[in-house]
Amino acid sequence: MSTSLGFHFFERGWLSANNTLLIDGDQAILIDSGYWTHASQTLALVRHALAGRPLTQLFNTHLHSDHCGGNAQLQAYFPDLTTAIPPGHAAYVRQWDPAVLTYTPTGQHCPPFDFDHVLTPGTYFRVADMTWEIHAAPGHDPHSLIFFCPERRWLLSADALWEQGFGVVFPELEGIDAFNAVGDTLDLIEGLQPLRVFPGHGRPFEDVKGALARARSRLEGFMASPTKHATHAVKVLLKFKLLELQQVRLNAFVDWARDLPYLNTLHGQFGSSQTMDEWIATLCAGLAASGAARLEGDWLYDA
Repeated sequence: MSTSLGFHFFERGWLSANNTLLIDGDQAILIDSGYWTHASQTLALVRHALAGRPLTQLFNTHLHSDHCGGNAQLQAYFPDLTTAIPPGHAAYVRQWDPAVLTYTPTGQHCPPFDFDHVLTPGTYFRVADMTWEIHAAPGHDPHSLIFFCPERRWLLSADALWEQGFGVVFPELEGIDAFNAVGDTLDLIEGLQPLRVFPGHGRPFEDVKGALARARSRLEGFMASPTKHATHAVKVLLKFKLLELQQVRLNAFVDWARDLPYLNTLHGQFGSSQTMDEWIATLCAGLAASGAARLEGDWLYDA
């Protein structure tokens, strides 16, 4: 989606987060850069929209690999690019700690990148005659941000709100209370009264009331059954890897999962009635039963 206002929204998929490009006479700001395996595609989309102009700034709503995996390639291509990230894990980006940044424990990859400054909640930036407020949106990620344009009542919601829910509440899987933070963020979004939401995944939507109702219902279900949320989260992590691989032998996929600290911890908390291998195989069968994967003999395929 593009407008004459200098607003370009690139709807991607579930491996790479959506990107928003904001352009005026002096600035070209990209918000989120997708997953690393799609970095060349992200660069091509940006270059096409810029038509020879340089990208001047790169902002990340949060530091999950599907939102910042293209940072390094963009920084290499645009040498004068300045990058801004949420403040929470800035020190770990500077020293590049892939464990704290969750890339290693989840079995995901993000090429190392650096940053120039942090995005501070409660401040704003202006581009293309639009003011964008920066709001803290903890829950899915404790340091996540959303951006709201009050003039147009447009919201860039990242993974705080999708048309059909919201992102996995990862802090809860680490033993950190965060379901209430998700609810508070949904209340914040409702209070902003956006007319159109541009989510981190999925298409833009205008039925914000309906999306909030669905998100709150989903949240209530997860709060009532943390095991349900944990099982959903593991399936999301497995599906994400399958999106990257496209096809893999089931035994190799189970071997990969068995080596992940994150999944081992979750197995101990929520799946210990089965062995680790049985648990992962059962979850993969669940993905296939729901249509999110396809099992053929010894092979697991994305679907």
